[in-house]
Amino acid sequence: VAASVCLASRTQLYDLRGGRWSERILDGLGLDPSRLALVQPSGTAAGTMHADLAASLGFSRPPLVVTGGHDQACGALGVGLTRPGLASVSTGTAEVMEVSLAQPVLNETLYRGNLSVYAHTMPGLYVAMTLNHSGGLMLRWFRDTLCQDEMSLAHSGGGDAYDLILRGASPDPSPLLILPHFAGSGTPTFDTASKGAILGLTFATTKTDLAKAILEGLTFELRTNFDLLHEGGVRIDELRAIGGGARSDLWVQLKADILGVPVAVPRVTDAACWGAAVLAGVGAGVYTDLAQAVEAALHFDRHFMPHPARHERYNNRYALYRELYPAVSTLNHKL
Repeated sequence: VAASVCLASRTQLYDLRGGRWSERILDGLGLDPSRLALVQPSGTAAGTMHADLAASLGFSRPPLVVTGGHDQACGALGVGLTRPGLASVSTGTAEVMEVSLAQPVLNETLYRGNLSVYAHTMPGLYVAMTLNHSGGLMLRWFRDTLCQDEMSLAHSGGGDAYDLILRGASPDPSPLLILPHFAGSGTPTFDTASKGAILGLTFATTKTDLAKAILEGLTFELRTNFDLLHEGGVRIDELRAIGGGARSDLWVQLKADILGVPVAVPRVTDAACWGAAVLAGVGAGVYTDLAQAVEAALHFDRHFMPHPARHERYNNRYALYRELYPAVSTLNHKL
């Protein structure tokens, strides 16, 4: 049985600095290391599938089995995080940011922020990971609960309900503040009892205001993690957006304006599939150099720069957002 270094280092049984299963942890838990998988770099041919299993799955011959990696790390590889200082943000059901590191950053700041640091699928590199449980799921909840008209129009006209919901949204901050803890909070607080909150509602509030505020709240939460990484000494030169949320120019521009960094979007936003495919190609001998294989097929067709005036306005709004969780957390815990 084999496991990639990437996935082994997600088990909390692996010594990142030593590059092996941690004898200290295994001894403390009474675990026999011989019962654990052989750890190999991502993209290593581990053997072939058992013939009976291959036949039952419809393969004409047993396929090669190659070590892969954590889905988010595969996405980071697929969008070109092959050197330190680059970051990816994957917006799907949840929203996850991965930052590539030359060495494992294991300091007090990242520890207290509950950030995962583990081996990258790119051998020799590491990644730090942030997490927001809500992500695109929160926008889907809003669409399904409050936007039946837009869904009907999109269905009859062949359009996109999200485009209709956000049509006419101002590029400036929404009049609302939303705490996007609809499934508890992820990093840095990991407060499973936290809940969502909406502040600023009036009779003048529109569905577009709410939709825009949801995107802002999610991106403010992303900035909270972004700033934490910076405080922990992690450099981020550029952000690369992948996943379903990367299809929205409005949302990606919002990330650039709130975070204050350039954001690039690849032509293929399903980067995790591509990253895993390249690892399989390296293991099968189709490619000889992992980084070159990724870069050769990677094309960015959209680039978003932070707008200076909007970045300043969002800085002011972000300062208010930072007060929101402490202001409502005690009450949320009583609900």
